[in-house]
Amino acid sequence: MTKIGTTLSPVGKKAVLCGSGELGKEVAIELQRYGIEVVALDKYPNAPAMQVAHRSHVLSMLDGKKLREIIETEKPDYIIPEIEAIATDTLVELEKEGFNVIPTAKAAFLTMNREGIRRLAAEELSIASSPYRFASSKEEFELAVAAIGIPCVVKPIMSSSGHGQSVIKTAGDIEKAWKIAQEGGRAGAGRVIVEAFVKFDYEITLLTVRHSGGTTFLQPIGHYQEDGDYRESWQPQPMQESVLEKAQKIANAVTDALGGYGIFGVELFVCGNDVLFSEVSPRPHDTGMVTMISQDLSQFALHARAVLGLPVPLVRFYRPSASKAVVVEGDSDKVVFDNLEEVLSEADVQLRIFGKPEVVGHRRLAVILASGDTIEEARAKANRAYDKLKIEVLAR
Repeated sequence: MTKIGTTLSPVGKKAVLCGSGELGKEVAIELQRYGIEVVALDKYPNAPAMQVAHRSHVLSMLDGKKLREIIETEKPDYIIPEIEAIATDTLVELEKEGFNVIPTAKAAFLTMNREGIRRLAAEELSIASSPYRFASSKEEFELAVAAIGIPCVVKPIMSSSGHGQSVIKTAGDIEKAWKIAQEGGRAGAGRVIVEAFVKFDYEITLLTVRHSGGTTFLQPIGHYQEDGDYRESWQPQPMQESVLEKAQKIANAVTDALGGYGIFGVELFVCGNDVLFSEVSPRPHDTGMVTMISQDLSQFALHARAVLGLPVPLVRFYRPSASKAVVVEGDSDKVVFDNLEEVLSEADVQLRIFGKPEVVGHRRLAVILASGDTIEEARAKANRAYDKLKIEVLAR
């Protein structure tokens, strides 16, 4: 039975967020609705979740010694990873010592890199996926490309938001793809995965909630990416019922194998009547930001409920909805969002500015949400609002 005492008192509950981006910020807010004390961690100060947390610490999530020091000092009831690149060996040790890692240390360990989760799904669970090979050196990489064939997709085994990802379309792209992968990995240069290029009809994120009452599947989310990074998402993605059932069966098998409570973002390719496994994140998913307008309990609210051991008896879906990422380019710590009156002039349109302290290169700084009677109407609204948004990137 879940009991929550007075916040910031000896009978209160405490959560440590490992990663404090825009997704962590929403999780922090939802946890605080239940009176949970939130401590936010990230590698830079003033990260979005830090701006709403009770306390924060700046450190590299890959620094296991420092992470352990903070956990032992804070003594949280819940350790909640928000990013992949964490010292997962430390999380495994902490879990053995009695700390509660969400959803489990095993899930964090296996999904920290693409190799662990792909081998679990394809080799242990026999779930269909695109053909793949792993490579640790330039020589192994060239052999992997030859085995998989061109075209193929190359990704660091540790990265997110498309960093380090590229497509090899001709033999002339091989050298460049290796360099991009080595520069884009979250933990620096290292091992990569080479995947066959899948000619899919569409791809989905199937948000799957494991909670005290069982497993709940949300309406499937369709999405559009550029260079492996999410740009738009919409819910629901139209699917044949039989295909959706296959997707749910795969998501159920993978999340059961990972275990624990929380929301999982299961990414799948749909090719006709076939469904192929791609990836899974044991945490809220960027494409799932659309749930902040599409349903009564967002993915963040559901994650908080599940983490706290609370039931999810019903998720009420409102209507077709869409999200549009606002990606800003430049080098600045002063970004101004303008013309907001026009951006929000249509009904059923929302804007969420994340509060990230700077942009270097390109960075997702906000998201536009919209709903309508159809997916097409919702997407059109989001795009109209996006076109009205004016952004000034000022000099440092």
